[in-house]
Amino acid sequence: MLKEMADLGFSHVELSHGVRITLVPGILKAMDEGFIQVSSTHNFCPLPTGIMQAAPNLFEPSCSDPQEHDQWLRQTKRSLDFGQQLRARVLVMHLGSVKFFWLNPVHKLDAYFEKHPGVKLADDKRYLVLRDKVLKKLQQRKPAFWAQVKASIEEVRAYAAERGIALGFENREDVAELPLDGEFDELLSSVAQPNTAGYWHDTGHAHIKEQLALLNHREHLEKNAPRLIGFHLHDVSAAGRDHQPVGSGEIDFEMVSSFWKPHHLLTLEFGPRITVEAVKESKERVEALIAARFPQG
Repeated sequence: MLKEMADLGFSHVELSHGVRITLVPGILKAMDEGFIQVSSTHNFCPLPTGIMQAAPNLFEPSCSDPQEHDQWLRQTKRSLDFGQQLRARVLVMHLGSVKFFWLNPVHKLDAYFEKHPGVKLADDKRYLVLRDKVLKKLQQRKPAFWAQVKASIEEVRAYAAERGIALGFENREDVAELPLDGEFDELLSSVAQPNTAGYWHDTGHAHIKEQLALLNHREHLEKNAPRLIGFHLHDVSAAGRDHQPVGSGEIDFEMVSSFWKPHHLLTLEFGPRITVEAVKESKERVEALIAARFPQG
């Protein structure tokens, strides 16, 4: 797996939440041989024993159930230990979600989007009324889950810092997932020790939220720029399909690249059906943007 990435010209990789425990010996062997480096990992990495497919939300830090919380804490610390072995700089994390006893009102937004292809939802008054009602319900339901997230972060933050790993809090595409998009600054300001956590920006997730009239991509980046530590880079089609090759969809990557800093980590994050040629072309497009952003090298 890692040899294939190296042969495509990549010097660094992010190990995802789909890495099975059986792959660990080969990963460590690749690190020993030195032909590739790991810049970041994604919680949970490696996957818990017995889990055979990507499961980043298997346990959530927003959950107050003692058994699930214990599993989240144990598996997150395990991921940090593995990241230290690999000399990774960041552990990218999902921060759970707001749960509802019965019907989740967020599904109404997704259904509206699917039933109105090509409609600019920001100009659709009926949709905007629906959106505001859903967001109000989310805010009313959120406090207990949000408090649990903050407490969970403090349980692992020092553990991560001792291992030289920053926690990267990723923006999410599902409307009910935490943090809600306007709350990254408040969350990061509340972290007890500065520089032990930061904002991880996923371009596809932000664009999906923009399609749903939930944020403005540029304004969202402007607000969170001081906290940025890394990016997941992938494009989104007009129909809302993400993890597409860079330049194949609707995202303005020149705009996105204007926020890049030399210390940021940039990770191409694609779906499994993307061709090798598309990966190479995406890599070339990103390298061209890097050269334009940092002409002095």
